[in-house]
Amino acid sequence: MSCKVAVVIPCYRVKAHILGVIASLGPEVTQVYVVDDACPEDSGHVVQTHCHDARVTVLRHAENRGVGGAVKTGYLQALRDGADVVVKVDGDGQMDPRLIPHFIHPILDGQADYTKGNRFYNLEHIRRMPGLRLIGNAMLSLAAKLSSGYWNIFDVTNGYTACHAKVLQRLPLEKISNRYFFETDMLFRLNTIRAVTVDIPMDAVYGDERSNLKIDRILLEFGIKHLRNFAKRIFYNYFLRDMTVASLELVAGTVLFCFGVIFGSIHWIQSAVTGVPASTGTVMLAALPALVGLQLLLSFISFDVANVPRRAIHPDLPDSPASETAMPSAPKY
Repeated sequence: MSCKVAVVIPCYRVKAHILGVIASLGPEVTQVYVVDDACPEDSGHVVQTHCHDARVTVLRHAENRGVGGAVKTGYLQALRDGADVVVKVDGDGQMDPRLIPHFIHPILDGQADYTKGNRFYNLEHIRRMPGLRLIGNAMLSLAAKLSSGYWNIFDVTNGYTACHAKVLQRLPLEKISNRYFFETDMLFRLNTIRAVTVDIPMDAVYGDERSNLKIDRILLEFGIKHLRNFAKRIFYNYFLRDMTVASLELVAGTVLFCFGVIFGSIHWIQSAVTGVPASTGTVMLAALPALVGLQLLLSFISFDVANVPRRAIHPDLPDSPASETAMPSAPKY
């Protein structure tokens, strides 16, 4: 049985690149959804006027919903049309569409449920990445490892992704962030259903495109959302669904470490104010719980790293009607 591969291309200020991206799509792609996210350059009209590829369907948003909102509109239309694998490619020309077979192969082979690009495999090509993006991606990837639980991946903001339709059908798409936190939020949701995620090596092309992401505007927002997802993931995986030794290590380690630090800080301040050194017993009463607690927390992290999903779930999932993933569709033009 042939596999239906759909490609979703969110469009916002990509008028100069979108036609080239579509032209680069190979014969393995059966359907293309160009989502005009209220683009001020009217990228959707450009595609309608100049693109004659029968695979292309243009979807429009009357109001801008952000990259995540645009991708979700494409996802849902692809599910309604019976796609087996849905690939997301940006319309700015930074992602080579010729790599699509590499992204869908692990999924079709039953090795992964979700694949994503990683621009950090080739050290030589990393030199071409702007310094600010390099540092920002490294920091965001570390935060995403903690919040999503996928310790085996990197370059989390990379939007070149592919996902099996059965997995998409089981994600609460309406709860996933509509804007730049979309890719990271997707990883958190994928972990809650124990989907296997795999990195695909790729190179990025940096030309005259302009990024709409402003680092100074998203630092606080991303930080809060990472903390929220981390807390949810820990509660879901270690207390709601199951309780293991790691659950006890987390609780005991947190209590002991906090007690040691707080108790020690109070007595350190008292000693600094009064000039009277703390007794050996007081020092040990602060240091020992803190050290034991730290060791327990490190042991929990080690368990969490080893707890990354390893077995793809989509081969065992039954087909679900597309109607189960309910969201109003964007109008077609």
